[in-house]
Amino acid sequence: MLVADLNHFLDMSEDTPGPARRLAGHLSNIVRAATAGDAGTAWESALPCRRRPANRRCPGRMIVLRTEAGAPIRWQCSVCDDEGVISNWEDSAFDLRRRQLTLAEPVSEIVIPDEVAAALRGLQLLDTDCERLVFRIRAHNGHAIRAATDGDLDELIGFVAAEANNEPNRRRQQRLDAAFDALSTAAQTPDG
Repeated sequence: MLVADLNHFLDMSEDTPGPARRLAGHLSNIVRAATAGDAGTAWESALPCRRRPANRRCPGRMIVLRTEAGAPIRWQCSVCDDEGVISNWEDSAFDLRRRQLTLAEPVSEIVIPDEVAAALRGLQLLDTDCERLVFRIRAHNGHAIRAATDGDLDELIGFVAAEANNEPNRRRQQRLDAAFDALSTAAQTPDG
């Protein structure tokens, strides 16, 4: 079991080794997912497992649980035995909890490929509400399920389009274009 204090992974220096940077990214994404979802319920996020047993990518997804403010976030892989807890996550840059009450609106669920979910997690220019939507994506039968209102989906599509239009890396631009197409198709399909 990995026991981590998120404070140890914030503000890493430029000479920090790659494995430590990757672990910091993994832990920060777990905090984002756990704080984007509801407290008190464990759920399977679309975040992939970082382990590579026998030099093959583990097919598992991160199951996250946030019980209450101040308590560590618990996580585990849905397939392998990778698990851990993260403390001191509150009010970090990765804490996506809502700070105010919002009105409930009708929500549609859309199925997107895992590659689209991964491209969405890589977006750099998201506001907190859209970042919360991206990290609430749930794993389901080799795909990802995203729940959003029509307005939230339109806003996310706009962020994807803006970033794709300004992306100098051709491969990343292609992934963002594929994400844009998948989200646009889902937005035009009745009932998600």
